Amino acid sequence: MSVDQLLTVEQVAERLGTGVRFPRRLVEERRITFVKVGRHVRIPESAVEAFVSANTVEPIPLRPTGFGRAA
Repeated sequence: MSVDQLLTVEQVAERLGTGVRFPRRLVEERRITFVKVGRHVRIPESAVEAFVSANTVEPIPLRPTGFGRAA
């Protein structure tokens, strides 16, 4: 069994490219798995990866329209 690294809220924000408020809101709304260590909040690395995977939207392939390019 591999041990998951616990990340601080600041580290999660950096990985997601957001401000600190966003991961804090995810924790408050219980939209991401977290661990309480005393009064500190830690988020497992796998939870961040799962959150990103669950919220990834795949592009829809465009169908050819049959029209040529405009001049």
